[in-house]
Amino acid sequence: MAYKGNRVNPGKFTGSQVKIILIILPIAIIMGLPIVFIFFHAFKPMDELFAYPPKFFVTRPTLDNFTKLFKASRTAGIPMSRYVFNSLIVTVTVVISSIVFSTLSGFALSKLKFKGKNVLFNVNTLALMFVNVAVMIPTYLTVNFLGITDTYLAHILPLIPLPVSMFLLKQFIDEVPDTLIEAAYIDGASELTVYRRIILPLIKPAIATAAILVFQVVWGNMETSNYYVSDESLKTLTFYMNTLANTNNTVAGQGMSAAAMLIMFVPNLIFFILVQNSIMNTMAHSGIK
Repeated sequence: MAYKGNRVNPGKFTGSQVKIILIILPIAIIMGLPIVFIFFHAFKPMDELFAYPPKFFVTRPTLDNFTKLFKASRTAGIPMSRYVFNSLIVTVTVVISSIVFSTLSGFALSKLKFKGKNVLFNVNTLALMFVNVAVMIPTYLTVNFLGITDTYLAHILPLIPLPVSMFLLKQFIDEVPDTLIEAAYIDGASELTVYRRIILPLIKPAIATAAILVFQVVWGNMETSNYYVSDESLKTLTFYMNTLANTNNTVAGQGMSAAAMLIMFVPNLIFFILVQNSIMNTMAHSGIK
């Protein structure tokens, strides 16, 4: 859409964009500084890690922190590859299961008519208010009652119902026109067909956003390994990295902690980069009714 004199969202750089860049650029730099610091901090030698005043940038980068981290992992009874495998199994399973559960629930609460759906949605909204610590004991009692302690299910089941994911997807499904769904019903489509052929293709940006939210929760989760799993071979990489850094809580251990922090952060960054376009589409469509 164009206006006389000024164009909205011009295809190339214009002088009118300078004031926008001057506003956004400082904000972007401030938001990006923690990410830059994580990368530089992991490659700092020992004297720069404990320098005063602290140094933001690394002047003499080294791989010693990573070398010490992997050397310490080789002395453990269980190889790091086992923890990586556990984290991959748990993360992939939870992300897929949570998205399926959230999209089905969001579709039912948004487009289907049945008694009690408003109550169920209000319960989900209320669940957004509770932090993990508040539900830790009930969750442990449930896991123990089901008899799934020391299994992969102890990692997976408590993390599948993510209230924020279902809330986001339900709100996005609300924007799908009812006339489109009614036309599908007239053509003989079932609820499952409407869900697969209409709902899922139209909410792909919201699914990508929900996926990264779930990924961040699962990848950085330590509670399940701490409280529901005692078998060391079933614990996740996040728990192992945190334990390894705390066990070596010495001067040398600080470098290992910095390296472990970067290793745990990189998958989040990569996953976000892969789905960022879809996330931007979700934000763009969120105001369209």
